Amino acid sequence: MPNLIRLLPVLALSALALASPRLRAADIYDAAVAHPGRPAADLMRDAIDHPAEVMRLAGFRPGMTVVDYFGAGGYYSELLAYVVGPSGHVLLVNNPGYEAFSEGHWKERIQRAPNIEHLIIEPEHLSLKDKSVDAVVLSKAYHDLYWVDEDPKDNWPKFDVGKVLGELARIVKPGGTVLVVDHSAKPGTGSSAASSLHRIDEQYAQADFEKAGFTLVSKSDLLRRPDDARDQITYKGPLVGKTDRFVLVFRRKGG
Repeated sequence: MPNLIRLLPVLALSALALASPRLRAADIYDAAVAHPGRPAADLMRDAIDHPAEVMRLAGFRPGMTVVDYFGAGGYYSELLAYVVGPSGHVLLVNNPGYEAFSEGHWKERIQRAPNIEHLIIEPEHLSLKDKSVDAVVLSKAYHDLYWVDEDPKDNWPKFDVGKVLGELARIVKPGGTVLVVDHSAKPGTGSSAASSLHRIDEQYAQADFEKAGFTLVSKSDLLRRPDDARDQITYKGPLVGKTDRFVLVFRRKGG
């Protein structure tokens, strides 16, 4: 009996740990976010973007090759580099417009995580081999494929979105993953708010990727903001960091 009494607190704590995610041992996603040396700006963004939960939903694993598409300065690239580990590889790809926007901050990422490779690409003609990557991340970047910018100094062409998504389908392995996170537009608005508000309709996004050969396998309300009326611009003004965002995970058909 005395032995049993001594064991009761241990058993109780074990049961509580199983019941509460907060008490479970940190996994590779938590460890990536907690990695030492990450800049203060990233830590502030973590509280808004919940990257551990998002990456966990997508199921990124050690050894994967992952493309951070229009990754700009590489916030997600660095986190993914820690998740995929030294046996994995992260491709931070920007087109010339996103490259200018990045202001070269990706260089700091590569110093901390040398398994990141930086590329400048043309979205309609990716310089990557067929079925060569395990996953793609588009974090608040998909809507920009529909952004129309008539100012030549911004270096932003009009895209054939079907070709762009067709290129993604070409490089992703059968059974591979595409994670899409973006600012929500009002339902039924399609891509019409992409230029004016930098938003896109979730159902439109889903249909776009399904048409390109991907199947929706999971989604999350983690980044939902019911207080966002979805009628204001996302990247400046009072809604910065407060937008309603959808999270979609697609699987490449064939696996």
